[in-house]
Amino acid sequence: MNVTDDTFDAEVRRSSIPVLVEFWATWCPPCRRMVPVLDSVAQAYEGRLKVAKVDTDTNPGITREAGVLANPTLSVYRDGEVVFSVVGARSLSRLTTELETALS
Repeated sequence: MNVTDDTFDAEVRRSSIPVLVEFWATWCPPCRRMVPVLDSVAQAYEGRLKVAKVDTDTNPGITREAGVLANPTLSVYRDGEVVFSVVGARSLSRLTTELETALS
């Protein structure tokens, strides 16, 4: 799901379940490598975790507010707050391990 400056609060901060947000850009090769990883995470965690993407080039407001300095940045929001954040591409196994810790 793509999230914008205008929809971030409704889709992420007010979500009833945790949300993994990828801050990304179209020109970012590591971001493109994350596409199949995030697709797998979305499928594996369906109903337990939402996966959202924020294009940092077209959504500077939330990018700045979130303190994102590099792409990709992956952050898990729970009850409107960041509970986990990392910078850089991850393998599916590494991200899954990190998510299990963040969600427990």
